[in-house]
Amino acid sequence: MKVLFLNGPNLNLLGTRQPEIYGHTTLADIERRVRERAHTLNVELEFRQTNGEGQLVDWLHEARGQFQAVVLNAAAYTHTSVALRDAISALGLPVIEIHLSNIHAREEFRHHSLIAAVCRGQICGFGANSYILGLEAAVSLNALA
Repeated sequence: MKVLFLNGPNLNLLGTRQPEIYGHTTLADIERRVRERAHTLNVELEFRQTNGEGQLVDWLHEARGQFQAVVLNAAAYTHTSVALRDAISALGLPVIEIHLSNIHAREEFRHHSLIAAVCRGQICGFGANSYILGLEAAVSLNALA
């Protein structure tokens, strides 16, 4: 099984950006932890990060035929991007939405996810462990297929 992890804007700043919300763990630290867990599950991973909405859309399009699931932290684009929603809808693969923080316990504008309705599920509020839970959800969905 192959799982694609896509990371949106500002996640390259993890570890230093608002550590009171996002913690001190870097994206590289998270990737290392997820790779360790994936190894025990016999799962291949690819991690990508971009600050560009269009790049995320392109990567979703490219996922067809290469991956069995996508784990997506769309970050701020979660709340604003119809383009991501449409790309997920057209993908034909399970997409698991993840967030480090509990978006429902933050500012009002973060409470609504434009992509949630077209994702298989949403995981939020578990810090770096949201990524591990996203991986395990992807594996679980593949086992059910």
